[in-house]
Amino acid sequence: MDPEITSLAQSGGATLVALMATDAWQAARERLVHLWRRTQPHRAESVAAELDAGQAEVLAASLADDQEVLSEVRAEWQARLRRLLVARPDAAAELRRLLDEITPPISTADPAITQRASASGHARVYQAGRDQHITER
Repeated sequence: MDPEITSLAQSGGATLVALMATDAWQAARERLVHLWRRTQPHRAESVAAELDAGQAEVLAASLADDQEVLSEVRAEWQARLRRLLVARPDAAAELRRLLDEITPPISTADPAITQRASASGHARVYQAGRDQHITER
């Protein structure tokens, strides 16, 4: 799997789920549905319905502070975006532009964190943007 596609899909899924609980969601939703209409028109209507269902799940999970559901919805959208990018690599540039336009600007007080790692064999990689607690037995 191309690491760039994986990274873009992960970023896209996380951004979409974060936006589902904000006022910016409708604009983001429309842009995403437009991307599907252009790249996979036969899936556009089902993606629109899935986005609506996902937003309902995110809103309920946010109210209940259910991080597990939020993680599941995020993983679902990361997988959907990855499948789209694998099927239509030409959509990567459009998805990047879309994410740049819909992602709220990062405050200068909060530095951006970018991490990349690679492991092979029995190696382990642990990364964290903040606190990390590892217990191995």
